[in-house]
Amino acid sequence: MIDLVPGMRVVVRYLIPSGQATDALGVLLSADEHTLTVDGKHGVVTIDRTAVVAAKQVPPAPVRRVRRQD
Repeated sequence: MIDLVPGMRVVVRYLIPSGQATDALGVLLSADEHTLTVDGKHGVVTIDRTAVVAAKQVPPAPVRRVRRQD
C-alpha cells in the first residue's frame, strides 16, 4: 500500500461485513496502524486496515461548471 498522508485525496477499496467490496473516495483525514478515516461525498467513514484491499492517491475532483441559460 502507498504511504498515505492525511490531506491527500484517496480512493480506498475495502471489504464490508457481507464480504463484498466497496470504495471510499475523498480526503484522508487520518491514518494510523489500525484505521483509515476518509471524508467523502457520503460522509466520514473509518475503515479497519485489515479490511483494506487497495488504496491509492487520486487527482483533485473536477470543478463543476455552471451551465448558462440563454
